[in-house]
Amino acid sequence: MTNTITVTTIGLGYIGLPTSALIAHNGIKVNGMDLNAYVVETVNRGEIHIVEPELLTYVKEFVDTGFLSASTEVKPADVFLIVVPTPFKGNHEPDISFVEGAILSIIPILKEGDLVIIESTSPVGTTERIRNLIFTKRPELTDNVYLAYCPERVLPGRVMYELVNNDRVIGGINEVSTNKAVEFYELFVKGKLHRTNARTAEMCKLTENASRDVQIAFANELSLICDKAGIDVWKLIQLANKHPRVNILQPGCGVGGHCIAVDPYFIVSDYPRESQMIGKARETNNYKTFWVAEKIQNAKLEFRLKHGKSPSIAIMGLAFKPNIDDLRESPAKYIAQKIMQNANGDIIYLVEPNINEHQVLKLTHYREAYENADVVAFLVAHDEFKSLNHIRDKVIMDFCGVFKQ
Repeated sequence: MTNTITVTTIGLGYIGLPTSALIAHNGIKVNGMDLNAYVVETVNRGEIHIVEPELLTYVKEFVDTGFLSASTEVKPADVFLIVVPTPFKGNHEPDISFVEGAILSIIPILKEGDLVIIESTSPVGTTERIRNLIFTKRPELTDNVYLAYCPERVLPGRVMYELVNNDRVIGGINEVSTNKAVEFYELFVKGKLHRTNARTAEMCKLTENASRDVQIAFANELSLICDKAGIDVWKLIQLANKHPRVNILQPGCGVGGHCIAVDPYFIVSDYPRESQMIGKARETNNYKTFWVAEKIQNAKLEFRLKHGKSPSIAIMGLAFKPNIDDLRESPAKYIAQKIMQNANGDIIYLVEPNINEHQVLKLTHYREAYENADVVAFLVAHDEFKSLNHIRDKVIMDFCGVFKQ
């Protein structure tokens, strides 16, 4: 496979746009397709609609040179990357309608020898299902189009680096498809490319995030126990981790994001009887979010009883993890909404230093909120918060270890 190929990426979100920009950086012409006209217009101006270090530089340079463009229509190509969401439908069942819709949009323009790669998180068997869909609609392409699954495994805030340097797991519907996909990723990935089959690659993505969810659930459950036992969970974990074979993670206010809070349900939905620990971890991490919201409500009531007035409350952090702007599946955002629903005219300061302005939520600068609030609830350990001094005359609820690091 040479750099004379063309690529169409369907989906220009947190993974699709950086991937497209990286491919363009390697001298390959890429057209990104997205249904959102605002996203398309933004990219074609050489700008970005998400926050990710280094991404703007890549996009501006390669839009200007013509290697990267965006459209609301699917363009013919040699390689098609499917990078669309896979949300839930009822009862936490995965919804692959976006993946199917993306495939249906390219079926009319597929030609012999094209390579189709699904990067969207998907239930086991999705790639085979897509194969059947393509070959049913275009029987003349049977065994003449290559199809593979290759999940992303990048960390927001480090996407441009990790897209290049992380290992990738690549599984095709057959050996030749796997090899074709590996040949493609070799054009821009320096990490090791691990060959497997599509079903294993699909399960690998789910397994990685379910494993992390279970580890976080242990830390969160431990924090609940320590709260009842009157033990400083942060100090406890620090001491326990002195053991050479123990590495307990830090607790938080739940689990969010488009991967860890979502992917385990893909396993639980298909294998409910077998995935007991995975399912319980999801319950534990969800419960921690409810518990934090209840703790803040109780602090509000205690303040009112003690001072004869309702406190002003600062909700510090809305993103699903530190130092990013991503609110998807964010437990902090859920907690903020619960507190606001019961505000009854109380002053609530919402703080997210990584977002300048939000269409719905009114945001306050973190220093202003911290100074003016009576009750301060740290939900996300953003770096900015760690520069604040602990003020003793405030009710400070540190659910993420801002003052414990």
